[in-house]
Amino acid sequence: MNVGLKDLVAEARRTATELAPDEASSSIENGAVALVLDVREPSEFAERHIAGAMNVPRGMLELRAAEDSPVADSHLTDRADAGILVYCTKSPSARSLLAAQTLARLGYEKVSVLDGGLNAWAEAGLPTEEGS
Repeated sequence: MNVGLKDLVAEARRTATELAPDEASSSIENGAVALVLDVREPSEFAERHIAGAMNVPRGMLELRAAEDSPVADSHLTDRADAGILVYCTKSPSARSLLAAQTLARLGYEKVSVLDGGLNAWAEAGLPTEEGS
């Protein structure tokens, strides 16, 4: 039996910790989240993103987050045991859920997903910024 995108996302959602925007904001403020990770494309990130977020497109995540990768990014690998909040644009949050699942498989211990993505964050009146 073939597996489709809906199946992959549903599987990732079963193991993900999803945070509502207000809960995510509080986790950032109190230090429970050490890194906010935007897994959208650079052009999307440049339009608008959560203030202080790091951009690693979903398609590059394994290369940047795996310690044994020749292009690993220490901003990620040094935080494998810290709280990381992953987000994309909106629900059902396919990119962020799949990214969180990937990070967990790579040994990242405290990964959560922003429920509703950037759209929900902005609708809650939380801070965003433009530019890269």
